[in-house]
Amino acid sequence: MAFLQITDLSKAYRGQGRALQVLRELDLTVEAGEMVAVVGVSGVGKSTLLHVVGGLDRADGGTVRVGESEVTGLSDAELVAFRSRQIGFVFQFHHLLPEFSAVENVEMPLRITRCPAPEARERASSLLAQVGLGDRLDHRPGMLSGGEQQRVAVARALVMCPGLLLADEPTGNLDEATGETLHGLLREMHARHGLTSVIATHNSRLAGACDRVLHLENGRLRAA
Repeated sequence: MAFLQITDLSKAYRGQGRALQVLRELDLTVEAGEMVAVVGVSGVGKSTLLHVVGGLDRADGGTVRVGESEVTGLSDAELVAFRSRQIGFVFQFHHLLPEFSAVENVEMPLRITRCPAPEARERASSLLAQVGLGDRLDHRPGMLSGGEQQRVAVARALVMCPGLLLADEPTGNLDEATGETLHGLLREMHARHGLTSVIATHNSRLAGACDRVLHLENGRLRAA
């Protein structure tokens, strides 16, 4: 059963009277529970694809359906609710708030939705334990290594129990050994939380650990 269905997706960026066509009538079907890697050279549009799927950017044409939601037809307010309910994002740079501890960073999405403080803390603490940081709850980002900071970001992405995980070059800012550890963590969390995942990556080993690898070129996807 398809959890993510993309049909005829197009996206261009315009400036100085010119248009750069990034996505061209792109089609993609991802089955529920599948982990798909999207590979391609830098600047080819991998991030744009994830941003449109996750409702961070709008397409020029085509449709994106995630679960029961047709993303391309949602209003701005509906997109905010959709992202909170359905999407977990992991970016190349962790974007943690430096003045807050690890557990406070992870529980932030829950607190924004007015989840009771004890429940938010319990959920955040549990996820940090799952990613191997149960003894780092009160450490601020500056006290953590790059790999540990990205683990916090993974926990934060999962705290709202999303159905779809979108990871944009999640190991791109890490050394090889740390990246390898994060590969295993992403696969473990994917299985443990019953996710459907799309990962944009340059890393061939991370891509190879996915169920399917697709190559983005000239605005369209093909089997790698």
